Amino acid sequence: MAKFDFGRWLRWCVVIAFCCLLLASCGVNPSAGKTLRVATEPAFPPFEFKGKGGELQGFSIDLMNAIASSANFKVDFQSLPFDGIIPALQAKTVDGAISSITITEERAKTISFSRPYFKAGLAIAIRADNQNITGFNSLKNKKIAVQLGTTGAAKAKSIPGVQIRSFDSAPLALQELFNGNVDAVINDAPVTLYAINTGNLKGIKIVEQLLTEEFYGIATAQNSPNLALINNGLDRVLKNGTYSQIYQKWFKAKPPSLPVKSPFENQSSAGAPKIFTIIGVILQAFPTLLQGALVTLQLTILSVVFGLIGGSLIGIVRLSHVAPVRWVARAYVDFFRGTPLLVQIFMIYFGLPAILQELGLTFSFDRLTAGVIALSLNSAAYIAEVVRAGIQSIEPGQAEAAESLGLSSVQIMSYVIFPQAFRRMIPPLGNEFISLLKDTSLVSVIGFEELVRKGQLIIADNYRAFEIYAAVAIVYLCLTLLSSQAFSRLEVWMNPVKRRKKYDT
Repeated sequence: MAKFDFGRWLRWCVVIAFCCLLLASCGVNPSAGKTLRVATEPAFPPFEFKGKGGELQGFSIDLMNAIASSANFKVDFQSLPFDGIIPALQAKTVDGAISSITITEERAKTISFSRPYFKAGLAIAIRADNQNITGFNSLKNKKIAVQLGTTGAAKAKSIPGVQIRSFDSAPLALQELFNGNVDAVINDAPVTLYAINTGNLKGIKIVEQLLTEEFYGIATAQNSPNLALINNGLDRVLKNGTYSQIYQKWFKAKPPSLPVKSPFENQSSAGAPKIFTIIGVILQAFPTLLQGALVTLQLTILSVVFGLIGGSLIGIVRLSHVAPVRWVARAYVDFFRGTPLLVQIFMIYFGLPAILQELGLTFSFDRLTAGVIALSLNSAAYIAEVVRAGIQSIEPGQAEAAESLGLSSVQIMSYVIFPQAFRRMIPPLGNEFISLLKDTSLVSVIGFEELVRKGQLIIADNYRAFEIYAAVAIVYLCLTLLSSQAFSRLEVWMNPVKRRKKYDT
């Protein structure tokens, strides 16, 4: 009977296991199972948009999925605003981006591009009844809407005397044209044509196409290992006919030939040491940001004044003995406190003119007027509750005493109740002022160039998001600290006890 050799058996097991592991590793694709976080702005049909069910659709989405399938990796799409995509790539919070990003020399200095996947160009869109604009040369001294951070925005800057209004997305720029607030829109030709052909924008026409020859590329961070993987998948999709099928699906045409390489490769922005570069960028941006800060203060002061007037009246009405009047005031407060300020701005600036024009009435809003109205109406709802609480904090005996002296209800409120209540309202009113100061940043969505929009416009040129937003934060901090000190001084000045102690000392 042979003796069992445990050591020899163990060695054979190890050899067999090692061979199996080696064979398995040879057959595995390194990218298999890998998931890339890909940023996109789903507001650019027919390239990137959300369907009726909320799912991502479009030429770019289908192409990215085909690339992922061909290169054997998975895609996790992440929705980002267009002007936030490049900062996200620089911070490496996403692995790539496909959002109809035109390959330019400036962008190639901060991020890397795949080989081009689409040939595009800019188009000029105007209202159908406009007979004055016939081409690019007739845009001089006109009002033009563009999408922030796009090549259309850069092209518009070359027009003499032009007034540019920048929006966060192409649909908002086209809506601005539809409402009659601008003379033209410079935007990517396929997107504008798609909006017109689908019937979503009636009364809009194209007067000149392909002002420029541009190529879209899939973007990654510089020196990203994912770029080669994406290029490999894109090469396969272009060669096996999948690209032609996707192009035919969305554009009903044969695709044009595309360059093999990005027109701008191996760009760099080397220069001064990083810390000096950061300081230089911030110092250079401050004059422009201070201009935006003045606009922010203008918006805040006007909105607070009108909000205080309206809020005081609504707060007093909230205490009315007439039930229907009290219910109307309560409904106003609940609506404006219960809906986002951003939605209210959209409703007032874009919604009201569109509805009135559908009814055959010509109407448009000035941006300052629309911003002040939206901020004032919203602020009045919050101030109304401050006023109501302030009035109710005054002892009822004072009103009874004033009434016994023969004062009317209006006189009691004007001379007895409200002056005392106002002193108690100053701290919460100060909080409302500071909140409104920061909420003015939301007006940037209608193209109003306040502090945040000024910062976004600078970032669209230099792609230095961290430095510019840090400078914006510093300016806001200074404004809020000054506002806080001003309200503290007002509180002391309005309080006779504290004022007397101050003079006694």
